[in-house]
Amino acid sequence: MSYKLSSVLRGHELDVRAVCPAVFPEGGIITASRDRTARLWTPNEGSVGFEEGHVLSGHNNFISAVCTIPSTDKYQHGLVVTGGHDNVILVWTLDSLEPVHRLEGHTGAVCSLIAGKFGTLLSGSWDNTARVWIGSKCMMTLQGHDAAVWAVQLMPDHGLMLTGSADKTIKMWKAGTCQMTFAGHSDCVRGLAVLSALEFLSCSNDSTIRRWMSTGECLQVYTGHTSFIYSIAALADECGSFVSVGEDRTLRIWKGVGECSQTITLPAQSVWSVTCLSNGDIVTGSSDGIARVFTASEERVASEEELKLFDAEVASHAIPAEAASGQLGDVKLEDLPGPEALLRPGDRSAQTKLIRRGNLIECHQWNTMETRWDKVGEVVGSAGTEGAARQTNKTMFNGKEYDFVFDVEIQEGSPRMKLPYNLNDDPWMAAHEFLERNDLSQMFLDQVVDFILKNTKGVTIGQQASSAADPFTGAGRYIPPTAPSHPASDVTMGGGSVDPFTGGGSYRPSYTGTSQQTNVGGGVDPFTGSSSYRSEQTGSQASPPNESSTVAHNPYFPKTSCVSFDSANINAIAGKLKEFNGSLEEEQRLAEDELQNLLEFLNDVASADKSSSPKVEQMSSLVKALKWPPNQLFPALDILRLAVRFPSVANICCSGSEGDNLTAHLLACTRDDNPQSNVLLSFRIFSNLFMSYDGSALVLRHREKIVEHSLSWRKCSNKNIRISLCTVLLNFSVLLRKHHDFEAKTQCLSALAGILENETDSEARFRSVVAVGTLIWGDSDAQALAQSLGIESSLESLSSVTDPPKVGDCASKVLSALAMD
Repeated sequence: MSYKLSSVLRGHELDVRAVCPAVFPEGGIITASRDRTARLWTPNEGSVGFEEGHVLSGHNNFISAVCTIPSTDKYQHGLVVTGGHDNVILVWTLDSLEPVHRLEGHTGAVCSLIAGKFGTLLSGSWDNTARVWIGSKCMMTLQGHDAAVWAVQLMPDHGLMLTGSADKTIKMWKAGTCQMTFAGHSDCVRGLAVLSALEFLSCSNDSTIRRWMSTGECLQVYTGHTSFIYSIAALADECGSFVSVGEDRTLRIWKGVGECSQTITLPAQSVWSVTCLSNGDIVTGSSDGIARVFTASEERVASEEELKLFDAEVASHAIPAEAASGQLGDVKLEDLPGPEALLRPGDRSAQTKLIRRGNLIECHQWNTMETRWDKVGEVVGSAGTEGAARQTNKTMFNGKEYDFVFDVEIQEGSPRMKLPYNLNDDPWMAAHEFLERNDLSQMFLDQVVDFILKNTKGVTIGQQASSAADPFTGAGRYIPPTAPSHPASDVTMGGGSVDPFTGGGSYRPSYTGTSQQTNVGGGVDPFTGSSSYRSEQTGSQASPPNESSTVAHNPYFPKTSCVSFDSANINAIAGKLKEFNGSLEEEQRLAEDELQNLLEFLNDVASADKSSSPKVEQMSSLVKALKWPPNQLFPALDILRLAVRFPSVANICCSGSEGDNLTAHLLACTRDDNPQSNVLLSFRIFSNLFMSYDGSALVLRHREKIVEHSLSWRKCSNKNIRISLCTVLLNFSVLLRKHHDFEAKTQCLSALAGILENETDSEARFRSVVAVGTLIWGDSDAQALAQSLGIESSLESLSSVTDPPKVGDCASKVLSALAMD
């Protein structure tokens, strides 16, 4: 059976830009509109149709994207997510009129959203990026496209993400890294739909749909649409069927891998969005502010009266001459055939034919399912028609004719810019392209759209506006801000395989103007060499009773004690401390007694006996040294690394505001404008904070920012930094075994997924794999999340590693744990 109109959802005041199935109630629909609202439509019990059930209003600009997050124990009715031109994502529950989360980070309009498992959300924006969110936090930013990210999708397996862009490409991502770029479209990619774990579809402004293999091959190109294709969705069958909508006013149903099987023309200028319900029905959203439901089920078809009304609306729709499939050209009215031409059947589905009926030109479309010609509108602005004579006073711009080409002045006295516009164009698209073409901020979008609408209101095709107020130099104009200046980064220390800070080798001095460095002694890193972290558990914390048998045959995880960085070269630290102190300005320099106190404190905290009590009164000298300039700071940081292992020290520097200040200072030291020696030691300090109760409480409290800062260093060339941040994540995994915080586990697993995807150092790999095993052990939700993040494929690659054997062995055991029911 062919699809027919089932229901018409009226309520929005402006274009319905996005539609999606509701989580609750079953069979419900969510619509989102340029009227700045999203609406829930609930199916009528025992009859065809829907009722408006809930209105979500909170954006201060157009809503252009919507999706739902499946139900959880906390949100049994699921969540609704909306993204808008205010650059904000709002997360809603149907139990409240206020959003539960407000996600900020994008700097351009949020135009696409898709939700995955466990609250994972992927968003695309006009700021050229996509972002991955979990809960209320941004976990990673996907950067690589050269233009707006119009479409996002999640592949069902291996943690793969898809983004489609106005740069004409599609990118596949895994753990924040672009795995592949798909090129083939000749214009903006506007929509994506997943068919299976191996295949997906894309639609474009080039009027084509492409079917892709996830390995990169384009299997098929579908043609039929005559203008921009805005949205695409897979039907709920196993035959690869799908639907698409676009600027040619049509909904098209494509069965299997063949051609278009049915075309339905809608009475609207643009059909913006489409989705498929679980019962096989299709929902569209269009520029007339209406969402429509189409069904192939006889029992859900609209009444005969409603069907006739729909056909009449389609037939009476005015079609601009430029949009009449390119068939009119300079053909005169008298040269067109009369109604008798409709007696001959069409050659293909959606074939269009222009006929003359008196002084009118009608456009008809062949309906294959009903074997008839359907009138889909009357052509206006065409040669020979009364009251709509085609004018020739269009303006050329960049080789194309436009109804309007406005002169726009950003600020008085600046060169004028050209804003071209045709009456059958989408004003928001025209405004966006104008701003993008002239490298202007999208913050002006509303202003330019209002200007277009006001100055073309009531004008018919072929006419020109008599005058137009410049949208920038008129009253209340905006003046773009100047770009912020960026401070030059400090010269940082290069990476290397030998750790110059805690091994047998001496410190490398901070760089001077001549960039000279000294390295005394060989210095093997005690954390990656023969004394690196092994599987034996020597910590003081005993395994829980229910884990003891498992630990006996699995020595790697779940890890029950934290790992610290204990080794130190006291003479090297003391020597560098004296050297730097002597080179500082007097107000920063330690007095002789302060320096002596700090050296004594260094000897105390270098002790392996953490039950001893360093003289905490000597810490005032350390606090002063921690204020030294970045290039002279690392000896003081190294002393702090040793000191925080002691409970008496941690109690002083980790409690209350002192702890918050310490965390802020260490996070500042991990910014990319700091010497890498400071970055390395800051991560090692965070690792050592886990060795005490007060330190553990502090890092748990600031977990989100600490993990977030670590992500920017996961690909740095200095492997010792990478090992340190992996140790921080490993220690978090130990703590989170006791603190069942799924959001915290989610952030750590997301970070570990990215590390395992790219890490090459064996020790960093090992610590990361142990951390994953510890996080997922005995937690089915964490196991499923790890699978959705694609960690399995990374572990499969690592399971074959034999040098050192602990990496492959541990990876194999984590894989086995993931496979457990």
